[in-house]
Amino acid sequence: MEPITHPSPAAPPALAALLRRQAGVIGRAQARAAGLSPDAIDRKLAGRHWVPLHPRVYLDRTHRPTDEARVRAAVLWAGDDAVLSGLAAAWWHGVSPALAGDIAVTVPRRRSPRNRPGVTVRRRDLAADDRTSRYGVPVTALPLTVLEAAVELGAAGGPFLDRALQSHVGFAEVARAYTRNPGAAGATAARAALAATAERAGPAAVRLLVSRLREARVIGWRTEHPAAGVVLPVAFPQARVAVEAEGWARPLGAEARRRTLWRRGVLARAGWTVLICPWHELATSPETVLGEIGRAVAPGRRAG
Repeated sequence: MEPITHPSPAAPPALAALLRRQAGVIGRAQARAAGLSPDAIDRKLAGRHWVPLHPRVYLDRTHRPTDEARVRAAVLWAGDDAVLSGLAAAWWHGVSPALAGDIAVTVPRRRSPRNRPGVTVRRRDLAADDRTSRYGVPVTALPLTVLEAAVELGAAGGPFLDRALQSHVGFAEVARAYTRNPGAAGATAARAALAATAERAGPAAVRLLVSRLREARVIGWRTEHPAAGVVLPVAFPQARVAVEAEGWARPLGAEARRRTLWRRGVLARAGWTVLICPWHELATSPETVLGEIGRAVAPGRRAG
């Protein structure tokens, strides 16, 4: 038999506003701060006006149990200095389309709450740069969020990280987030994910550049053109102009940077002009890139 419930009494304005902001979720301490006595809170629970979600965290029954409510309840239960993290944080930031599985929260090492059904607790001290707030919920900052989410996704993490780096966050920011958390669980997988996405970024940028050139009916260019002992992904041989498409992610490490500088130096000494086309310009303002190329090469390169 279902317990008898009674219509919910109208909440005081401040309490009602808090419930609206928090998708119907409220903590016992919040309710006390809003003016409810312990007895008043217990009456709401006894009357099923509030439904427990976690210890000392409740959902007002006039609100639906949404994914937002799940997230807010998990972080509120986790307590002081807790932040939403992992895939749930990616969903909260808007870079993941769905919330699936447990909600991860990260708490400082000095605290040790246990996992709860639907909530996974991580213990780690986060730098200030790796913490932020979104819609009133403490959450890992976007660079660390996408990195941790990619690790959680396993085999699907590479495509996820690529998409995030193309449209939401810079590779350098994500790399810095990695360096701030070198000993964290999953750090080895995080570095592998970063290295793999850096390797994919260059070829993807070249494909986008070629697409832009074809769309604009530019002529006189070649792909995989040998010059000065190196192979140029895109070149205008007659004008001796090499066009390098710089991906959303740059290769990690001093050795990769050294090879890039050496390559550009060899071309310059051989009389080639090297144009650098960043990914974000290719993606968002191709007319700027095409204009720079047009000014660098000889007249008459565009088909009529």
